[in-house]
Amino acid sequence: MGVVRCPQPGAQLLAHGAEFLDHIDRLAEGPWARLPAPEHMLGCVVAGDAVKRRVAEQMEIWDVAPQWVVPSQHEAGLSNGYDHPSRLGADRWVAMIGARHRLLAQGPARPLVLVMVGTAVTVEAIDTDGRFLGGLILPGHGIMLRALETGTAGLHVPTGEVRPFPSNTSDALTSGGTYAIAGAVERMYQHLREHCDMEPACLMTGGAGWKMAPSMTRPFELVEPLIFDGLLEIAARRVSVAP
Repeated sequence: MGVVRCPQPGAQLLAHGAEFLDHIDRLAEGPWARLPAPEHMLGCVVAGDAVKRRVAEQMEIWDVAPQWVVPSQHEAGLSNGYDHPSRLGADRWVAMIGARHRLLAQGPARPLVLVMVGTAVTVEAIDTDGRFLGGLILPGHGIMLRALETGTAGLHVPTGEVRPFPSNTSDALTSGGTYAIAGAVERMYQHLREHCDMEPACLMTGGAGWKMAPSMTRPFELVEPLIFDGLLEIAARRVSVAP
């Protein structure tokens, strides 16, 4: 969550932080209650309608009705190539919008591979014209390791290191998961390069991005606030067209 001075890209961030879902019902009583009263709220959630309702109840203290991003065919300069656009994860859509505009601010348009590394890993492909072509979804490190632990008798998963030639089980598991993700990203990079006939730019985000960055086969820019960046891009356009 974050509070910004105005709904514009690059706006000053007044406060930000993470809260456990269990704490949502107490937001208005804790540190967030001492922040300046918001005039608008735009959110991105994949946790379901129950969480949305709980957030809306907390926003009542300021008499602000939350708005939520729902992926559509077009928004903030990005076109959605998903077969059913509204079924795309809102977090993926918002992060892609943030990544696209971050890239445009750096220079001429290029194709873009965006990797989000968290509980799950997503690998998105965006062409030069800002069209989301499609993406991959695969398990993150934790899910991979838990699946091996529960599905393989006698296998326990301690923390290991990424090695070129793992010589113990811990390193073998950690290296295998890391290289599986890196391989999926490399395949998407190759697909996009062939499709656009141009070397793609590469961005990575997500809480576990720093773990993956050293093992990638292509240079990646690691950027944490892409979802915030995307929300600000969307908010700026929605406010500008509001009556």
